[in-house]
Amino acid sequence: MSEILTAAENSIFTITLNRPEKRNALNDALVGDLKTALREADKDENLRAIVIKGAGKDFCSGADLSALQKIADSSVLENLADAENLMELFSLIRKVKIPVIAAVHGRALAGGCGLATACDIVLASASARFGYPEVKIGFVPAMVMAILRRNVSEKRSFELATQGFEFDAAMAEKFGLVNRVFPDETFEADVNDYVSVYKKVSRSAVILSKRLLYQMDGLTFEAALQAGVDANTIARMTEDCQKGIAKFLNKT
Repeated sequence: MSEILTAAENSIFTITLNRPEKRNALNDALVGDLKTALREADKDENLRAIVIKGAGKDFCSGADLSALQKIADSSVLENLADAENLMELFSLIRKVKIPVIAAVHGRALAGGCGLATACDIVLASASARFGYPEVKIGFVPAMVMAILRRNVSEKRSFELATQGFEFDAAMAEKFGLVNRVFPDETFEADVNDYVSVYKKVSRSAVILSKRLLYQMDGLTFEAALQAGVDANTIARMTEDCQKGIAKFLNKT
């Protein structure tokens, strides 16, 4: 049985983490199902955005007890393979062509907070809670740190990774980890309204923008500018751009 639920409606693909009795905790099956769903969605040229959310009271509480027991009982090479499995998920989110959006309610802790952080956009309900508590059990929020460090300052990254405290949605927005905070009462509708923007803008332009943004990581200034030149040139040749220019010229 799949650990997720999927649905496509009006060009938006929704992935629901479906382990509510476990607070949608991550395990091998859930991570595997997530990767499969993302890869399948990436092939669908009719989709404009992907939303990841959690069933029940929480978004995702991190690893469950069975996953932690597996870590304790595994060899170095087995733990390496397990860590690489999660790394592949985080990397895949950036490689998927269209925006991947986390809709966070309840708790997003440890690997669950990492999953949200790995998404292109994070939307949160006002009562949502975030945190990287791994250090409390001698663990490290390791793979997600590569993303965390790119989202917030070095000082803030150090604080969040080494103190392990929980923080609310308003604080997450202040830190730069959350794009928007919506009232609990209207969260689902507000998420739908926010995501619907991607139905109205150019799909090809969004795809090129996402690829360019992440491609610039680690590039020198000159190399980043050149990557921008390449993306600009490609965009000019797309059908969306040709139509957009024609429409604009006809108006004037």
